[in-house]
Amino acid sequence: MAKGKSNGGVQNRAIYSRVSFLQQAAVFLALSRSPSPLPPQPPSVSPRHSSTGSAPASLIDSVSVPGPSFSLHGVSRRLATDLRSMSLKTRIRLSPALKQTICKFCDSILVEGETCTSSIENKSKGGNKPWADVLVRKCHTCGRERRYPVHAARQRRKGERDVADIDSPPQKQQQQ
Repeated sequence: MAKGKSNGGVQNRAIYSRVSFLQQAAVFLALSRSPSPLPPQPPSVSPRHSSTGSAPASLIDSVSVPGPSFSLHGVSRRLATDLRSMSLKTRIRLSPALKQTICKFCDSILVEGETCTSSIENKSKGGNKPWADVLVRKCHTCGRERRYPVHAARQRRKGERDVADIDSPPQKQQQQ
């Protein structure tokens, strides 16, 4: 006997789960900063207070130890590269929103204000055409820009378009 069809299951669920995990991990690592492996140094006391032997407590409390931190940006880029290669090897389509969060040129995760800057340009005559707005995202890692149309209606797929009969001109009624 043949197996019956399953109801409403997602094909390649494991692949989509892996892609989702890689994307979430890459974003998390792109935003996180790890403390430096170097031990923190005690705050230095200014020489004018050294004559008394100790610095006032308020000065010591207000001094923060700015330990250098390194980002995990390289690991984030590697995860984004793995995400892109997995989608290409398994031939699954990534959503446009997911594709727009990864730089096409350097595979870094694009997070507004952290790893990229976004602006809206309208290069129409005088900027009067609202349908000509373009979102420009500039990657801080490689310096490249990508442009995405804003509020532009997507063109329907070829099979879903109405086939207009443009080859034959309208027939005129003949008067008899």
